[in-house]
Amino acid sequence: MNPPLILGSTSVYRRGLLERLRLPFTCERPDVDETPGRGEAPDALAIRLAQAKAEEVAARMPSAWVVGSDQVAALDGRPLGKPGGRDAAIAQLMAMSGRSVVFHTVLALARSGESTLQAQDRTEVVFRTLQFDEIARYVDAEQPFDCAGSFKCEGLGIVLFEAIRSDDPTALVGLPLIATARLLRAAGYALP
Repeated sequence: MNPPLILGSTSVYRRGLLERLRLPFTCERPDVDETPGRGEAPDALAIRLAQAKAEEVAARMPSAWVVGSDQVAALDGRPLGKPGGRDAAIAQLMAMSGRSVVFHTVLALARSGESTLQAQDRTEVVFRTLQFDEIARYVDAEQPFDCAGSFKCEGLGIVLFEAIRSDDPTALVGLPLIATARLLRAAGYALP
């Protein structure tokens, strides 16, 4: 019998992805300050936050394995946060128009008394040259205010791109399932 599995996140996107593996799990909100450190690189921020989320929940739920994940988008080496509102989403997408953005997605699997397992994905998204009116229509249609980079690639956001380059197409949504399955198997979970 597998130990309990917990997703250390309240993200509906991550929950939906983890459900695809058909393992029973529950969700817990990690109590982690997500403020970037001064000068902290986007990939280092994603690593720190994924590990902190998994380990914080694992400390509260010592019998469970906890999946923690974080994603940081970077434009010109600087992190892009979640826009939070319409104007910020439009500004983010205007800044990314015709450019490449790198998404650092990190996965951590933690259990009290065990070494934390970790995996990383680097996804490059190449944006088309976008006009203000098409950005505004997109933002109004999908309202991607809770998404790093101001888009939902699993929805209408796909029309904004020239290309996506990644080893795992689920990473861009927020939880790299190929790596998640690999780490869960290493922790003893049976997956087909």
